[in-house]
Amino acid sequence: MRKNDHERQEKKTNLISVEGRSCLQKEYDFLWEDERPRIVREVSDAAAEGDRSENASYIYGRKRLREIDSRLKFLGGRLKALKVALPPAKPLSVSFGCWVTFEDEEGEERCYQLVGPDEIDVSSGRISIDSPVGTALLGKKVDDEVIIRRPAGNLSATIIGISASRMDN
Repeated sequence: MRKNDHERQEKKTNLISVEGRSCLQKEYDFLWEDERPRIVREVSDAAAEGDRSENASYIYGRKRLREIDSRLKFLGGRLKALKVALPPAKPLSVSFGCWVTFEDEEGEERCYQLVGPDEIDVSSGRISIDSPVGTALLGKKVDDEVIIRRPAGNLSATIIGISASRMDN
């Protein structure tokens, strides 16, 4: 592991929602109980065919098996390190799991849920608590003005809502 990779991993928040942990556990279980045994059978069948040096099924199967084992190792480590966190029922300030609505300087409203890095899905409004937007919003209250530092330049925004569940715009 390179030094930068290690530093990045240290900054990774070890919080996850109940739903997020369930998804990671399902992926781990699928890989361990279904996918890996199937690939092992395929590799074994391909190996029985003889010359392994020119056997594409054997070579691909071994490669896929290494990928699965690598993913299982990663998921196993993350599942051990993660702590399930629930959003507060009536949040007064932005914290993990909260849905936050803010209005930027152009009057555009955006709504995001702050989640851990393992459950990011920007298309459904779930952003990392470690992202520039997430860190800018963290700890703020309704009507607070925030400066979001981003590569395209700083963005000024005002928080207009905080909730434990998604607010309809």
